[in-house]
Amino acid sequence: MTRSNSTYAKIIYILYLVGLVMGLTAIIGVVMAYVKRSEPEMPVWLKTHFDFQIQTFWYGVIYLLVGILLATVFIGAVVLVWWMIWLIIRSVKGLSALDRQTAIEGTFFGFGRDL
Repeated sequence: MTRSNSTYAKIIYILYLVGLVMGLTAIIGVVMAYVKRSEPEMPVWLKTHFDFQIQTFWYGVIYLLVGILLATVFIGAVVLVWWMIWLIIRSVKGLSALDRQTAIEGTFFGFGRDL
């Protein structure tokens, strides 16, 4: 059961990365994360990944919307580049922790401690 759920978590991280070019895959990923997170007898370390993925999606939507709204000025481009880098870092960090079968911290920026 854990192996199967671990595979789902890995697929979700990959869907997020593919979502940089095809946004629909990120929506599929967050739906999968919500479904898998609520499964009974989920190991705590693995549940943290699904929570992290859900948090990544919603903060990513905020970054994306702010970047699009500010696209008429230079800062919008900076926000969009930041969003892409941020998403890649969070996904790679998640995949790395998943391979080690360890819990992941749900931080706002993807670095350090919670705000």
